Amino acid sequence: MSWRVANTCAERKFGSATRKQIIMFLADKASDDGSGIWCSKGTIQRHTELGETTVKRAVRAFLKEGILVETGARSCKNGFTVVYRIDLTKVEALEPTAEPEIETGSTVAPVQTGPGTGAIVAGVPGPPRPPNHPKTILKPPTRKREAAVDEEAEKILVAYPPDRLRSRAACLAQIEEAMKEGIRPEDLLRAVQAYATDSAGFTRSKVCFSDNWFQSRRWQAYVEKRAEDRERAAALQADHHARLACWISDRSPMCKHITATQVTALLASNLVTEAQIHAAGLGS
Repeated sequence: MSWRVANTCAERKFGSATRKQIIMFLADKASDDGSGIWCSKGTIQRHTELGETTVKRAVRAFLKEGILVETGARSCKNGFTVVYRIDLTKVEALEPTAEPEIETGSTVAPVQTGPGTGAIVAGVPGPPRPPNHPKTILKPPTRKREAAVDEEAEKILVAYPPDRLRSRAACLAQIEEAMKEGIRPEDLLRAVQAYATDSAGFTRSKVCFSDNWFQSRRWQAYVEKRAEDRERAAALQADHHARLACWISDRSPMCKHITATQVTALLASNLVTEAQIHAAGLGS
C-alpha cells in the first residue's frame, strides 16, 4: 500500500461515493508511483460489495478519463489479470475535497455575564466557552435541503405497490441513504415504477414487502440498466451526429434532411463550424 497514492485519492472528488470507493480500493494496492495494481473486476466487486455492472462501468470510465491506465497483464489461475496504474497527475487535477464549513469559535464580543461564558465580570474576563459549546457552533442551514430530500423520498415511496408497503420510516431511511450515495432521485423513482409494473400480474405473496425491497437494494439492477440505456443512447446519438457532420463537411445532397435542431447540436458539440454550415447551404 502507498500512503501517498491513498492520501492523494482521498483528498479529491471523484463524482460519487461508488467511484470513490473503487479508486480507494485500487489505491490501496498501488506502489508509490501509482503502478503495480493487478486485480480483476471480480476482486474489486468482492471486496467493495458493489454490483458487477457498477464496477465494470466505473473502471471503464476511469480508463476513458485517464485516471486509470492499463500497463500490461499478469497471469493468474483464471488466465490473466490486467495491470493498472493510477495516473496521479490526473487525480491531482480533480477538485479537492472541502473542509466542513463549521465555525467553532465566537467572532463577536460576549454579551452574557457570569463565569464560564467568556464575558467580563467585575473587570475580569471569564474563561472562553469550549469549542463544542452549543452557542459557539454555527450550524449550516440544512432544513430546506432536508425538506427537499424528504419530498423526493416520499414521491419515490408512493410509487411502490401500495398493498405491499411496510415500515414506512425504514423505507424512507433507505431511500435517503441511497440518494446520499449519489443515486439520482429520478432513477430511484423509475426503478420503483418499473418494479411496480413488472410485478402487477404477480400473486401478491410473490411481491416483496417494501422494507425488504429497499433494504436488499433490489432497485440497483433497475438503476444500472437505466444507466446502461443512457450510455447506449448517448453513443448512438454521438454516432448519428458524426454521420451528419460528415455530410456537412462533404456538402452531401443529404444535408437537406438535417434539421435546425440538429444543426444547433452539431455546433454545440464542435463537430462542425459556422463556415461549414453555410457552405453546405444550411442556416445556423
